[in-house]
Amino acid sequence: MDRRQFLLAGSSLLAAAPFAGASAQDAAPARIGYIPVIGTAPIFVAHGEGWLKQAGITPAFTVFESGPHMIQALASGTIDLYVAGVAPLAVARSRGVDIRVVASTAIGENVFVAAPALAKFFTAGTNAAAAFKAHKAATGKPARLATQPAGSVPNTVLQYWLWEVAKADKADIEIVPMGIDATQQAVLAGAVEGAIVREPALTIIQTRNPGIKLIAGGEEVFPGQPGTVAAVSGAFATKNGAAVQGLVSGLVKAAELLAKTPEKAVPHVGAALGKGIVDPALIQKALVSPASRFQIDPRKIIEPARAMQAYQVKLGSLEKELPFDGLFETQYYERALQG
Repeated sequence: MDRRQFLLAGSSLLAAAPFAGASAQDAAPARIGYIPVIGTAPIFVAHGEGWLKQAGITPAFTVFESGPHMIQALASGTIDLYVAGVAPLAVARSRGVDIRVVASTAIGENVFVAAPALAKFFTAGTNAAAAFKAHKAATGKPARLATQPAGSVPNTVLQYWLWEVAKADKADIEIVPMGIDATQQAVLAGAVEGAIVREPALTIIQTRNPGIKLIAGGEEVFPGQPGTVAAVSGAFATKNGAAVQGLVSGLVKAAELLAKTPEKAVPHVGAALGKGIVDPALIQKALVSPASRFQIDPRKIIEPARAMQAYQVKLGSLEKELPFDGLFETQYYERALQG
């Protein structure tokens, strides 16, 4: 499977999909940027079930390779909604971008996998640091580990797991930043020895090569790991408060559907991520994977997001901790619970 075809097909299908609002007068055009991971599934379930339409939202979707890549689009005003990792958003706000997190969509998504060349060193009773050291001793080279750019959630949680949890020796590891597409292809091709991945990449690569081993789950790589969120620009929220409320209410219903009847979500998520390219059975498997944990309540990720930001400062990918004032707006979720 060509991941780039996968992404382009999903983007084209969504752009072509007719999706009128309740009426031309009530419709709120919404330019939605997203990254192509299962953690974004609630937005596509809400779209497919007609809940965005009921909210008066007419979406146009654009795919991005990572959250940091989406910040420029936010800053230029070319997207209204951001559906990606939470980590870059405080930085965006500090630079004058009025962006507000109104919902989480998924937590604990990022997991660490080892390609066969590295996986063979993760034997029973061997801790991660020892496995990396054994690989270096056997090959003479550090293990190359792929992840997204500095400042992203995947990059941050990989480094947290390596240096704080596994206590690995930095001489045994080389971190290679690359996009989601390139990461999946690099693991499959053996161009890197390990990577941080999310669904559906985890299911895709393990289906293609069962020798690729899941080494550390989401909670292990970063406790309470915050992940994908739905955030809206201040301008959109101010102009379309009722639409934002409808969006969050739709996400709550989408998470319930994903939890109780994930098979009903398969057509919606399959269309979003490349209908006709990915087997529906694979999408369904990805939806119920241990790496797919759908959570809409933004209150649950505020403190983990603070912890992640503090670690970014320690890494040097962020100069200083930034205030969260105004970043999280939880009232939409709270009202959604009421009715």
